Formats: sequence, structure tokens, C-alpha cells
Amino acid sequence: MKKFLSVALVALTMMICTACGSSAEKPADKTEPAQVEAPANKILVAYFSCTGNTKKAALEVADILKADTFEIVPAQAYTSEDLNYNVEDCRANIEQKDNNARPEIKSKLANPAQYKTIVIAFPIWWGAEPRIIDTFVENYDLAGKTIVPVCTSGGSEIMTAEKNLQALCKGATVTSGKRLGITSRDEVKTWLDSLGL
Repeated sequence: MKKFLSVALVALTMMICTACGSSAEKPADKTEPAQVEAPANKILVAYFSCTGNTKKAALEVADILKADTFEIVPAQAYTSEDLNYNVEDCRANIEQKDNNARPEIKSKLANPAQYKTIVIAFPIWWGAEPRIIDTFVENYDLAGKTIVPVCTSGGSEIMTAEKNLQALCKGATVTSGKRLGITSRDEVKTWLDSLGL
């Protein structure tokens, strides 16, 4: 009788283990598709700011979008003399008159491939984006990404910068831009929401 009970107990134990093994495999099968899903749509706000106005606007955009930020810092900082537009041969004037000028950037963006959308914020210099923005966009493969230009300006609009970025950002979709600093946070949020980022 003891021998019969031992055999029955072994058989019952094997059945329970087999049943547990089967049920343990099912959840693994269910979770497998989640491991191959595409990563979330990460957003970056990259900004160039000499006086702090553009930085303030860029950080507001980053806060609204819950985006990462990257400051475009020139290898050679701009001095107040460099930005004195009243002097014909100041650095900013010389660069803006030369479509091929590409001021060097101090550091590179780590892992740009992780971002599907890049908001690029800059001041308007002589009706266009500063040449350091051209340096930034030409340093990376932007194909397949969405580029959103935003600017700060005392009066100039963003249209020329928009056209320039459309030509420079090969393979990317460049959205309509927006001039910030004269708009409320709610207006900025409404505009960003309309882009469907």
C-alpha cells in the first residue's frame, strides 16, 4: 500500500509541476510583443542663447513638452562687442553676411538618434537664424526627424529661418516656426499641441 501511495504521490507531483510549467510559459508569451515595440517618441529642445531671452523661452517649451534639453554653446563665446550690431565688422555681422560661416560648437549632442522630434530655439540675427544653428543641424543626421524652429526677436519674424532650415535639414520634416517671448504660456502650449508632437 505504501508503495502504491509513493507512486501515486510521485505521479501527482509530476502533474502539478507540468501544469505549473505550462502556466508559467503563457505570461512570458503575452509579454514578448511589448519587448519589441518601438521606443517612446522622445523630444529634445536644443537652444542657442547669448543674452538669456532664448534660454528662458526654450526651457518653457521643454517644460510644456516634458522634453530633454541641450544648450548649443559656441566654442568661442560671443562677447558684447561681438554682438554690437551697430559696428559693421562685429563678429555677428560678419558671420551673418557669410552664408558659409559655421561657428564651432563646444560639445556634441550625445545619442541624437534617440530623438524623433527636435525643437531648435534661437534668436533672430539680421532676419535669420544665427550661423551656429546651421553648424548644429549640419552636424547630425536628421533624416526622418521632425524639426520645430522657434525664435526670439524684437520684431523680425521666423519665415527666413524656417526656409533656411528646410534646406539644411536633409530628409527631415521642418514644421512652421513660432516667435516666442511675446506669447503667453497657454498660447505656446496651444501651438505645440496643434503640431501633434
